[in-house]
Amino acid sequence: MSRDLIGEYISFVRVEKGLAKNSLAGYEGDLRKFEAWAGKNRIEPIAATREDLREFLIDLTKQKISESSKRRMVSSLRGFFGFLAIDGHLPKSPAEDLETPRKSFYLPRFLNQAEIEQLLAAPDVASETGLRDRAVLELMYACGLRVSELCALRMADVDLESGILTTTGKGNKTRRVPIGKSAVEWLRNYLAARREKEPQDTDPHLFIKPKGGPMTRQIVHGFIKRYADQCGFKGVSPHTIRHSFATHMVQNRADIRSVQQMLGHADISTTQIYTHITDAHLKKAYESFHPRSKK
Repeated sequence: MSRDLIGEYISFVRVEKGLAKNSLAGYEGDLRKFEAWAGKNRIEPIAATREDLREFLIDLTKQKISESSKRRMVSSLRGFFGFLAIDGHLPKSPAEDLETPRKSFYLPRFLNQAEIEQLLAAPDVASETGLRDRAVLELMYACGLRVSELCALRMADVDLESGILTTTGKGNKTRRVPIGKSAVEWLRNYLAARREKEPQDTDPHLFIKPKGGPMTRQIVHGFIKRYADQCGFKGVSPHTIRHSFATHMVQNRADIRSVQQMLGHADISTTQIYTHITDAHLKKAYESFHPRSKK
């Protein structure tokens, strides 16, 4: 942030609410912790989405902090982003109705395989933008990429011949991820159309806006929501596609360590949440269809 909006918020709270010094210090400490996390993950704090805030809170649950500290963190985020919205920096606070996730019970939203197929087929590939969007969706689902990783990808990061891409994730850690044949095919189609339109194109980014320049997280969030709405799916974000990738890998018996490596999780416990999703899915199927499940 070019301006110290956290400092401005703390000054606002000091004047408007007359909080004690310890309370102010606690709120500022919480927000500086979020600011540091956002910087580490190459997220501009003011541009953070609700999904980003939830990811931050999930990361927070891995630390040995009290429940009261977690509740205060949520309160700090709500207050800060509410202030930004009221002050005109944001159209709406992404922290509205934000809850503290309980690590053992937090099951992220994901689409089943039929729903993913429907979402992938939503863009109009006869248009330049639709073809790009299809390639984006295919690659995100093929590799389980975070939206920030997708937007940062450069031509040199993707080897279509070997079907491998290189991405830099949280903690500046680089990983190599396989690309499926379908994603490779759509990437080839997109890049061929891009070269045909602008033979002198020298932009190094893999995905660009129609008038040039790298794609932004906001653009990706926007068109995924639009396509999801067309399909009748609610609450779908770029992270939903990442969660769907991981869930489908585990459901199809992929080794959990391999999924951990592809997702770029530092801690295996973060990846194991997808085994909980699979267990819950199997239990629901069992209770629905087994003739003696309710006896």
